[in-house]
Amino acid sequence: MQKSPKKTKFRKFRNSKFTGQHENKGDKRGLLGKLASSIQDQTSNTKSRLFIVWGVLMASGLGLTINLYNLQIVKGPKLTEYARNQQMVSVRPFMPRRPVVDRNSDLLAIDRPVYTLYAHPKLFDKSNEDMAERLAPILAKDTAELVKTFQSKRSGIILAPALPEEIIDRVISLRLNGLEWNQKYSRFYPPDDLVADVVGYVNVDRRGQAGVEYSQEKLLERPVQTVRLSRSGNGVLMPDRAPEGFLHFDDLRLQLTIDSRLQRIARIALKQQMEKFDAKRGAVIVMDALDGSLLALVSQPTYNPNEYAKSDISLFKNWTVADLYEPGSTFKPLNVAIALENGIIKPDDMFNDSGSIRVANYTIKNAMNNGNGRISIAQILQYSSNIGMVQIIQRLKPSIYYNWLERLGLGQKVDTDLPFEVGGRLKSQEEFIASPIEAATTSFGQGFSMTPLQLVQMHGALANGGKLVTPHVVRGLIDSKGQMHDSPTHSIPRQIFSTATTQKVVEMMETVVTQGSGKPAQIPGYRIAGKTGTAQKASPNGGYIKGARMTSFVAILPVESPRYVVFALVDEPKGESAYGSTVAAPIVKSVIEALIPLEQIPPSKAIEEQKGVP
Repeated sequence: MQKSPKKTKFRKFRNSKFTGQHENKGDKRGLLGKLASSIQDQTSNTKSRLFIVWGVLMASGLGLTINLYNLQIVKGPKLTEYARNQQMVSVRPFMPRRPVVDRNSDLLAIDRPVYTLYAHPKLFDKSNEDMAERLAPILAKDTAELVKTFQSKRSGIILAPALPEEIIDRVISLRLNGLEWNQKYSRFYPPDDLVADVVGYVNVDRRGQAGVEYSQEKLLERPVQTVRLSRSGNGVLMPDRAPEGFLHFDDLRLQLTIDSRLQRIARIALKQQMEKFDAKRGAVIVMDALDGSLLALVSQPTYNPNEYAKSDISLFKNWTVADLYEPGSTFKPLNVAIALENGIIKPDDMFNDSGSIRVANYTIKNAMNNGNGRISIAQILQYSSNIGMVQIIQRLKPSIYYNWLERLGLGQKVDTDLPFEVGGRLKSQEEFIASPIEAATTSFGQGFSMTPLQLVQMHGALANGGKLVTPHVVRGLIDSKGQMHDSPTHSIPRQIFSTATTQKVVEMMETVVTQGSGKPAQIPGYRIAGKTGTAQKASPNGGYIKGARMTSFVAILPVESPRYVVFALVDEPKGESAYGSTVAAPIVKSVIEALIPLEQIPPSKAIEEQKGVP
């Protein structure tokens, strides 16, 4: 029986596979050896691979260890600082500017919250017309204009940049969708333009630009330190990590020496006279000569600091400290004091006023082109005699006279806390001494220039016994209880004249009010000293402006115990009757009438005794 071919083939294949086509049973041992060798090779390869893997792992671990050492030890402090900078933020809290108050603690300037109102028409649930009708009365805007505004953009329309709280509260009460408001702080001046000449204003960056807002920036800015606060992963500040009390601020206020009541009366009186004589500008200054504190300082025209952007920038500088003028006859009492102090005249000396006098190649005349004949020193002031003053100063050596002018501060700046002050102008000593006309014109207040505030300072020396004090408007920082915490220091007053000299001059000036050109300033029951001035107005290009005058009047009171200086100056009044006596003296009278009850100045005893009052 024959075998199946298929089986034969399978057998051959099997033998071929497992015996390598060797059918001899003796060769099986060789086959097993090869298998063992193959297993050994595989084991050796596995060990090599494991060693390589182990080596890689060890190298990686070593690298990680080195990197960890580098991060933790070498770069640790820097990385910690980086992390803290990412987790912390430096914050400089907003601190409201300190308020400004007057001598009676009446508010002159304060920071108040205001709101910027935005409109987003795309979010309105009412028509533009309906929204406009509701908002227009509150915002004081035209309804039709508001509708056009709403149609201009779909979002982010600024309806009002700075609404006060009472207005924004009315807007909120309407409960209208599509409106947004953001709070900020704005400087507010309750008296509007009343003390703008002194207080000044701050700009949009909250920086002072004029007045004490500018000159006293350090006192008005509350000290604030930058603090570091933690913030969460999404950047939100974590208030629980804030240092205790970092938002606390003091209750200090900057108090001025200005009396708002007197300031208001002075401004009204000045405006009335300026309107009456169609004047260009004017000023009123009231100073307590004992310490130099200014009770009123008015210049007109002025501006509203709440709307400073609408004002002429020339008004931001107070011209009583920033502009120069020739004082004219109001300087004559100071020249009399210089002459008395040097002993070249006596109070009862007499002079002959012929109406004109020749000095070098010039002829000097009185303002009215008249002569007054034989007159005393007091009458020289009463009649405002230029001839008499030239004769007095001619007795004084020019070099000595010049030194006295410098002692008074001519040609120098006034030491004051008001900004933008300028120094006066005085010829050089060589030029002054070389030409006799210089001393002659200076004797009646021409040929040199000064600020109005400087003239008040000099007359203050006549009122306080001869001391040149520092005119100032800042009293200091006070708290809510009125306690003083920081007050500025002023230079020690310089003794210029003796008390005897100043009292004699003040008594001579009294005759100007009782008998001379200062009669319009008389007030029953009070002894008032004064001096009028009607000077030519100097031109910036040299010489004088034809027809232009500077009219002024300065008063000292009370004569028996001098203390207060009241000064009025009106620039370029119109009309033939415009003189210091007719324009400026009535202003001073109105101011003194208000000053008397405010400062509780008693009537003069000498006058009371003359009237038989016990």
